[in-house]
Amino acid sequence: MNTGMLWFDNDPKTNLEEKIARATDYYNKKYGQRPTLCFVHPSMLANNNPRTRDIEVRTNQMVLPNHFWLGVFG
Repeated sequence: MNTGMLWFDNDPKTNLEEKIARATDYYNKKYGQRPTLCFVHPSMLANNNPRTRDIEVRTNQMVLPNHFWLGVFG
């Protein structure tokens, strides 16, 4: 990643897709471009295959639950 941002969202009433959308919108406002990649803890995808807006979602054990590591790949 060239530019990255760590986002925390533990709202139990919000689904994973919406959490990623919130983080993506904030990232876009802050950096002036949309992220292309989001890392989450594997437990967050246990029963989920999120449908996101042109962002690839991958798992990484180093990312804590309820955290989202977003950035631009490449």
